[in-house]
Amino acid sequence: MNANPTLIPVAKPLLEEREIEAVRRVVLSGWVTQGPEVAAFEREFAATVGAPFACAVSNCTTALHLALRAVEVGAGDEVITVSHSFIATANAVRYCGATPVFVDIEAGGFNIDPEQVEAAITPRTKAILCVHQLGMPCNLEQIADIGRRHRIPIIEDAACATGSEVFWDGKWEPIGKPHGDIACFSFHPRKVVTTGDGGMITTASAAYDRKFRLWRQHGMDVSDTVRHSARQVLFESYPELGFNYRMTDLQAAIGREQLRRLPELVSRRRILANVYAERLASVPGVSPPNEPSWARSNWQSYCIGLPRAVSQIAVMQALLDRGIATRRGVMNIHRELAYSGPGDCRATGDLPNSGAAQDNSIMLPLYVQMGEGDVHFVVDALADVLAVGGPRAT
Repeated sequence: MNANPTLIPVAKPLLEEREIEAVRRVVLSGWVTQGPEVAAFEREFAATVGAPFACAVSNCTTALHLALRAVEVGAGDEVITVSHSFIATANAVRYCGATPVFVDIEAGGFNIDPEQVEAAITPRTKAILCVHQLGMPCNLEQIADIGRRHRIPIIEDAACATGSEVFWDGKWEPIGKPHGDIACFSFHPRKVVTTGDGGMITTASAAYDRKFRLWRQHGMDVSDTVRHSARQVLFESYPELGFNYRMTDLQAAIGREQLRRLPELVSRRRILANVYAERLASVPGVSPPNEPSWARSNWQSYCIGLPRAVSQIAVMQALLDRGIATRRGVMNIHRELAYSGPGDCRATGDLPNSGAAQDNSIMLPLYVQMGEGDVHFVVDALADVLAVGGPRAT
């Protein structure tokens, strides 16, 4: 039993009076479901990331589902992705009746290995679903090149990457600007920008965007906003099977305020990440995350590697006993019971880097309300826990 209350959570959204006033405005307007606030949030998000189109949905899982559906992933197809991701990445593939093909992540990092992507391509490959894990951009330039050469659509699981950037054609560009075909974002409370829950899909394709907007609202060909504002009676029809994947105006109003905060949110997170890196340099055996020269992370999470002989769960418990919450390394989907059956997935080998990343890493607290003293407290506690070898793995 934990003797101390948690002093430092692993994550904490920044929600203040601005967000409360935004919700109040929407409640008093009388329109609380998908409507003008959603449309405004879409315009503002598209402008922020430099995308021609942005479509708001209920969460990133539904965004991934619609993105895969738009590029016509279906039964019998394969989608190359990583096991080292939240389970929703692969679930969205299976929703389409396709098989996720898992490749390993790069050694010393948490993102997909482009060389393994190319080696995994077969005649059944219908899409490549890359993940910007924990907010750190993957090697998008190399993956996009693979997609172009093989004429395979690239979908970015950018759930964690709002505010992250890549160096592209000689300048820094936001994740979400169309470098692949479609990018999908999450606004869960652990993300840098939150709407409580919610998602966004960006693309340069007007055809894809039309499909997203049709499918997210039951396949209805006349939206309720158009119908309610029309000066003549309109009857909608349902030409295709659709879903109830809408965002509400209440969520979008929060999102608009959060988006205005994005530069300061990312700036503060980057400062704290630098403090972590400096302090951790003096802790033997710990591997801080690596930011490539061509990437700027939003530092949605700060994940470190532990000494191999140390017990991950014992370190986490020892920190919790000191009032510090942590999370284990990112899960491996192929290890879960839901993916243990024949045909549930296919892995290209044993995925040793993915397994090591899950078993030998932990996420340390990082949120904008932290002070530098909090970071020092966390690192000092970690150093103390690891002293004299730390809790040993059994």
